[in-house]
Amino acid sequence: PAFLSAVDIVQFREASSQCSDDYQLAFVEGAITRNDEIERLKTIRHQAKILVALGSCACFGGINKLKNTMDPDVVMRTVYGDSPKETAPARSITDIVKVDMEIPGCPVSKAEIERIVQYLIWDIPYKFPVYPVCYECKQQFLTCVFEKGQLCLGSITRGGCNAPCPGGGLGCLGCRGPAEEPNFAEFLQIASKKEFSPEEIKDCLNFFGGFEEVNL
Repeated sequence: PAFLSAVDIVQFREASSQCSDDYQLAFVEGAITRNDEIERLKTIRHQAKILVALGSCACFGGINKLKNTMDPDVVMRTVYGDSPKETAPARSITDIVKVDMEIPGCPVSKAEIERIVQYLIWDIPYKFPVYPVCYECKQQFLTCVFEKGQLCLGSITRGGCNAPCPGGGLGCLGCRGPAEEPNFAEFLQIASKKEFSPEEIKDCLNFFGGFEEVNL
C-alpha cells in the first residue's frame, strides 16, 4: 500500500485513455523506429525530471535491432506488402536523449522495478547486481545448460533476473546486457569447446543488441 500510494500514474497509453503531461518521472519502453517517436521522446525528456529506459528495447534496441542487418526494402515488402509504413533503423532511446537510469530485461523484473522506484522516490539504497546470471544459477543448483547442449550467455550477462531462462532449461540470450567486467575470452573458449560456431555465437550475442561491442 505504501508503495502504490507513492506514485500517481498520469499517462499509460496501454492501460488508460486518461492522459496528462504533468509528471516528473517517466519510464519509456521500446525502441525508436520513426521520426515522430524521436520528437515525442524529446518532449518527454524535456518534461521529465528523471527518465528511465525500461526493458531491453529501450536500453539496447532489443530484438527490433535485428532488422538493421537486413535490406530495408525487403523487410518492408515482407512485413507490410503493398501498404508500406514509415520506418527507420531501430535505435535505443539512449541513442536519442540522455537517460538517467536503465532497467534492462525482456521482460523486466517486477521486483527490480519496485526496488528502483523506491530508490528514486524515497532514496532507499539500491544497486544493480555486478555478478553474472551464472551466479544465480549456482544459487539455485541448476544444471548448466551448456551441459545440455545449449549455448548460454549466462556467464557474461548481468544478473538480477533470478535466471528464469536457465531455470526453464533454456540458454540465456543476454537480455540484461553485459555483466560488470565480463570474461569474454573465457566464454568464447567454452563455447568453442562445446562446438558452437562463430556464427551461432554471434547470432546469440546480437539477439538483444546488448553486446555490440564484442568482437569475435
